[in-house]
Amino acid sequence: MSDAAVMAGNGTIGLEILEDLPAVDAIVIPYGGGGLSCGIGSAVRALKPGTRLYAGEVDSAAPLAASLAAGEPVSVTRAPSFVDGIGGLFVMPELWPLARRLLDGALVMTIPEVTSAVRLLVERNRVVAEGAGATSVAAALAGKAGPGKVVCVVSGGNIDTQTLATILRGEMP
Repeated sequence: MSDAAVMAGNGTIGLEILEDLPAVDAIVIPYGGGGLSCGIGSAVRALKPGTRLYAGEVDSAAPLAASLAAGEPVSVTRAPSFVDGIGGLFVMPELWPLARRLLDGALVMTIPEVTSAVRLLVERNRVVAEGAGATSVAAALAGKAGPGKVVCVVSGGNIDTQTLATILRGEMP
C-alpha cells in the first residue's frame, strides 16, 4: 500500500526494532506492495543508515528483484502458490523510487524454503505465519541476509488450516 499515513505507521516497526536491538545489522521485510518495506526502511535509514535492508520475495513472483535487476519497474508472471500475501505482477510505480533508494536488495526464496520456515516458526516458536510472513525467516536461515544480527519481520497469520496441516506433516502444499 502506498498510503503515506500507513507507511508512517509501518515506520514505527522500524523504530521498535532499533529500540529493542540497536546493534541490528540487517532487517528482512516481506515485500508485497512495498508499503511495509518502505515504511520500515524510511525510519531505519533515518536513524541507522548503515543497516542492511532487504525485501523478502518468493520465486513464484518476485517483481522487486526483477525490477532491481532491470534498473526499472518490470512486470513478472505469477505462479499460484500458498504464498499469496506477496508476489504481485509488478512494483507499484509510485513506490519504485523509494524502494530502490531504501532497500539493499530483494532476497528471493523458493516455495520449499518458505514451507520449511513456516514449519520451523510453528514448531520452535509457536508462531503461525502465512507464507509471506515466513519469507523473511527463510531468507535469514539461508544466510542471504548476511552476517551479524538479523531481524526478520514476520507479518501475517492468514494461512489456510489445511495448508498449515500439510506443512506440519512435512509435505509440500
